[in-house]
Parts: sequence; C-alpha cells; structure tokens
Amino acid sequence: MKFCRECNNILYPKEDKEQKILRYACRNCDYQEIADNYCVHRNEVHHSVSEKTQILTDVASDPTLPRTKAVRCAKCQHKEAVFFQATTRSEDGMALFFVCCNRNCGHRWRD
Repeated sequence: MKFCRECNNILYPKEDKEQKILRYACRNCDYQEIADNYCVHRNEVHHSVSEKTQILTDVASDPTLPRTKAVRCAKCQHKEAVFFQATTRSEDGMALFFVCCNRNCGHRWRD
C-alpha cells in the first residue's frame, strides 16, 4: 500500500493513457507518482442474500421495499411480507425473497 507524500491518504492505481504507464494518484489532492510495480490487486467481496438481509437490521420495516399480503409466513402464519429480487449463486440466476413483517418473527424464505 502506498501513501500520498502531501496529505498521507492512500494512493490508488491510475492509468496514464497518453504516456501508457501506470501511476499512483491521490484522490484527495493532485499528487501522483509513477508506479514502480505494475502488479495491481483487486479484492471483490461477494455476499450471499442472507448476509445482505442481515446487513439491514429490520428489513421488514424498510418503507422502500414492496409489500404483499398474498403470501403467508410458514413460521408464524402472518399474512404480510416484504419482498425483493436478488441474484443467487446457483444456475437459477434471480430469485424472489420474502421477509415476514411480524416484528417477533422476521422469517426469510425464497420463492
């Protein structure tokens, strides 16, 4: 990891298309330096759908998610759930996920 000599923020790799070289550039100030190593590492974190719903502490109270009364929770028999569509790791591609709106339940299932 490299740091800016001017403001001590992290330097990020940046392509100089005119000179066709790799530079490290600060996103806070205008400082740049030529890269001495051309190896760039990219770290991508992929979360499962259950992890994404746990990031939000109370998905059922999210006013931006659509709601339905056409399903019934298998755990508590409540008649309202929020739903959203998300990609899955399997070959299915997209799936519809439901979260029970009962505050004491919070059961999650997929259609």
